[in-house]
Amino acid sequence: MNYLFITAYILFMITFFPLQSCGDKTPGSMNKPIVYEVISFEDKLDIDANWLKAEWVGKEALTICNYMGEVPEFNHKVLAKMMYSTTNKCLYLIFRVEDKYILCRTDTINGPVWHDSCVEFFFSPDVDAPLQYFNLEMNCAGIPLMKFNRKPREDATNLDPADIRQVEIATTRPVTGHEEVTGPVTWTLECRIPLNILRKYSSVTDPEPGVTWRANFYKIAAQSSHPHYITWSPVNRPKPDFHVPEDFGVLLFK
Repeated sequence: MNYLFITAYILFMITFFPLQSCGDKTPGSMNKPIVYEVISFEDKLDIDANWLKAEWVGKEALTICNYMGEVPEFNHKVLAKMMYSTTNKCLYLIFRVEDKYILCRTDTINGPVWHDSCVEFFFSPDVDAPLQYFNLEMNCAGIPLMKFNRKPREDATNLDPADIRQVEIATTRPVTGHEEVTGPVTWTLECRIPLNILRKYSSVTDPEPGVTWRANFYKIAAQSSHPHYITWSPVNRPKPDFHVPEDFGVLLFK
């Protein structure tokens, strides 16, 4: 695919179609991309999971609120914010989760973190290959899994743990191995993703003003007593499935 054509098409869709709100399931709404504007940040950001840090205050948050499958009794409130740095060549990401029935047992990189209370960021950094994507999944203790997917469910490569360790992660709940916590808990997770670790596995179109990537953000807890599957950009599947790059939303770098 041609980079200029893809960018022009996405900008056309952004201009002439309204942004989706959570729960927008009207006919044809799946064809309208939901858009998040990613602001640049030039200084190095300390990764400490502080949602109220000065650098994040005032930045627009996106809402992860489209349930797939059965809706649990507890209405989760999940927000995320994102920035990028052209000087440090990295992405910054923070999640805030109002959660319940929290499970966190996985303590190994590239383990089944999606079984636990987990947030996920799927993204396609090569504008010429928007259906190829990375999935970064992090449970509430900050244990990550990261893969590069050439074809969903069929052709994927686990990133080397040495590369994944370069993703700096902080969380307000850094403990694994506990039994399920049934009461309501609010937790935050923040991370820094160096772009250089991606280039071993894929071409990367560097973020800069006007560049668009495809992406989606998720919340999951597949093996809790109240399993749930929540998306930012709605996914058009009858059963929960996050590996649907054609339903990714748009990251518009500013």
